[in-house]
Amino acid sequence: MFRSRYDVVIAGGGHNGLVAAAYLARAGRRVLVLERLDHVGGLAVSAQAFPGVDARLSRYSYLVSLLPAKIVSDLGIGVELRRRRYASYTPAGDTGLLVDGGDAGRTAASFARVTGGTAELEAWRRFYAMTAEVAGRVAPTLLEPLMDRAAMRDLVGPQAWRDLFERPIGEVVDERFADDIVRGVVLTDALIGTFTDPHGPDLLANRCLLYHVIGDGTGDWNVPVGGMGAVSGALAGAARAAGAEILTGAEVVAVDPAGEVTFRDAGGEHTVRGGRILANVPPAVLARLLGTADGPAPEGAQLKVNMVLSRLPRLKDADVDPAAAFSGTFHINEGRDQLARAYAQAAAGRIPELPPAEVYCHSLTDPSILGPGLRAAGAQTMTLFGLHMPARLFRADPAGAREAALRATIASIDRVLAEPIEDCLLRAPDGTPCLEVKTPVDLENEAGLPGGHIFHRDLSWPYGEPGRWGVETGSERVLLCGAGARRGGGVSGIPGHNAAMALLA
Repeated sequence: MFRSRYDVVIAGGGHNGLVAAAYLARAGRRVLVLERLDHVGGLAVSAQAFPGVDARLSRYSYLVSLLPAKIVSDLGIGVELRRRRYASYTPAGDTGLLVDGGDAGRTAASFARVTGGTAELEAWRRFYAMTAEVAGRVAPTLLEPLMDRAAMRDLVGPQAWRDLFERPIGEVVDERFADDIVRGVVLTDALIGTFTDPHGPDLLANRCLLYHVIGDGTGDWNVPVGGMGAVSGALAGAARAAGAEILTGAEVVAVDPAGEVTFRDAGGEHTVRGGRILANVPPAVLARLLGTADGPAPEGAQLKVNMVLSRLPRLKDADVDPAAAFSGTFHINEGRDQLARAYAQAAAGRIPELPPAEVYCHSLTDPSILGPGLRAAGAQTMTLFGLHMPARLFRADPAGAREAALRATIASIDRVLAEPIEDCLLRAPDGTPCLEVKTPVDLENEAGLPGGHIFHRDLSWPYGEPGRWGVETGSERVLLCGAGARRGGGVSGIPGHNAAMALLA
């Protein structure tokens, strides 16, 4: 039974709220976490998506880059994050561009085969040497009070500042690279979950790229062993072990900035008081709970497709093992010009004719998410993330637009494979193919994300008012601890850590 008064009440049991709860409870604070759903973890969860199929998929978020090792160590959560040897594979006609982290010579040969020389590989190495240096400098600051813009500029250096913080990343990529495919591979990191023109003046793509390359100082996108649910489960265990109370099935319906939180569960409506309130919800949701106005509605822009395959599909490229191609990020029609066409079509209100997307197979790196029978039979999971699918495309006819987007995306996949992907889909015991689709409108309805925006709102620069933590709101007692905080977005735990540090300070 919950108390009537706590030191801290946390609205939302996603992974950031659990990080905050664990830190605060370990510091001796009485903490209550209220979660609307019947489970914790938010979008960082695993689920058996297909009845009768023994596979636990990372249903929404699926890879970990930004989670700092310091948080893992501080909270003793014991999560294994496994590095992928192959960074990416991009089909190009009957060959493809393979970036092999374990064989520099093979990567060089692949660049030469696709681009016709060594210039693009040398440009690639220079660009990512720059982002690696920025990552090493910026990542440690994400767990500290904010520095201002001038201090961040001095930290990263003049060249990196111009190319990553001041000029549209599309212009920088066009200037540094000549090959359309290579340009596209770089630009995808600037567009994941973000609907924007990378050549535009808003620099939103720059911010997206920055968070994709600075994760924990390396930018590596790692596979959580056991799936994303293992991460949230470990964080919940750490919070409970430190003394935090976690209530599921408890929907917060109002927040009073004076310190009261009203929530509803199966037993009715209740009010608790908190010395401080941490909001692990999107800023637009917090505004509604407070009864205040918020800015423009956020808009997500991704199509998520979860699949279980009976086997890996064959490639047109006979020189690359499908297990290598699909264990990293497999790029689908993501050349620079293809991305631009898809953006223009979506901005005009149409589902792109050839949707750009990328897939990877979690089970190739971590087979533990498959039951023994599926492993023995050679089954694999496949996760697809489609770009330039803004929520606006799915408003008028959610079901019809979802089906149209899926058909176009399947056709896009088939265009780069040697056989139809549908021939490789596993079928559940009832005969239905193991495939589920989530649009931004689905995420809005199922997960409570306004506009289906996976980052809660547009990403912000990792600097601001010195001495603050980027979690402050207009109410002294209320702090933001979710992905919509400054330095939020992705599965990182950083906003949860920073909200806890701001409170403890």
